[in-house]
Amino acid sequence: MAAGDYSEFSIAHDRRYTLEHLWLQALDDKANSVKVGISEFILAEYGNIVRVVLTRPEDDSEFKGDSDVEVIDDDSPQIMGAGDEVGTEDLLITLTTSYEGEIETLLINSPFPCKIMELNGEVEDNPDLLNDDAYGDGWCMIVQPHEFDEDQFLNQEEYIEMLNELP
Repeated sequence: MAAGDYSEFSIAHDRRYTLEHLWLQALDDKANSVKVGISEFILAEYGNIVRVVLTRPEDDSEFKGDSDVEVIDDDSPQIMGAGDEVGTEDLLITLTTSYEGEIETLLINSPFPCKIMELNGEVEDNPDLLNDDAYGDGWCMIVQPHEFDEDQFLNQEEYIEMLNELP
């Protein structure tokens, strides 16, 4: 975004936020699940989202070393599914954005180790869900964190303060 340009975006008050602009919403269920999505700040900063890929953790060691197994291309993201385990170094969401003809890819890692409970495949099929309703139908996944402390993530006021400090 050019210097002096600005965009309006909202920040949901009932969520926690990561430094990578993910929102987290603890769900009231027995599994202690957390719904994960992206903040509207990404739209304001990088433009419309034109592609969403929810990918598998990058550890494909189980596929290496066996000559009878098809070689997996490390550069192509693999689809995740319910039951997959994700660590903090693992790629969680890949976004492709477009702003005034400039295409940019954002790679977002998991904010904590977790187990994937459910993916919102609708956002992969229709990225406009993120553009139009990032805090509603545009959620990305539901995970079950191995350790989750809401207080280690930013509340609405802390997130706004962090955004105000960005260059």
